[in-house]
Amino acid sequence: MLYAILCYNNEDVVCAWSKEQDDEVMARLQVVTGKLRDQGRLGPVARLMPTTAATTLRKTNDEPLVIDGPFAETKEQFLGFYVVDCASLDDAVDVARELADANPGGGSYELRPIGAFFPGKEAA
Repeated sequence: MLYAILCYNNEDVVCAWSKEQDDEVMARLQVVTGKLRDQGRLGPVARLMPTTAATTLRKTNDEPLVIDGPFAETKEQFLGFYVVDCASLDDAVDVARELADANPGGGSYELRPIGAFFPGKEAA
């Protein structure tokens, strides 16, 4: 089953990392994702830009409203995600633990089974 592993952390902390710190974290994450890729279990992975680059479309009964920035004010922001093929929820939790071990500090990982997956068109 495919699982989305959604990564949350305080983006002020993450954005304050030096290039060297960020490179070290990315190298540790590459170890985890490289293993999953080699096993054929890794799907799309994305690291999102900061919420200052976000735009939100808020749907109401009237016309949708487009606003700058995220809709919710939270202590942790959605920073990225992984799609991983896992045999079970326990397997997905193990992958999330490896990702958490590769990242310094706090944060959280939300795991959700994917109900439908529509891969994009292959690049030419």
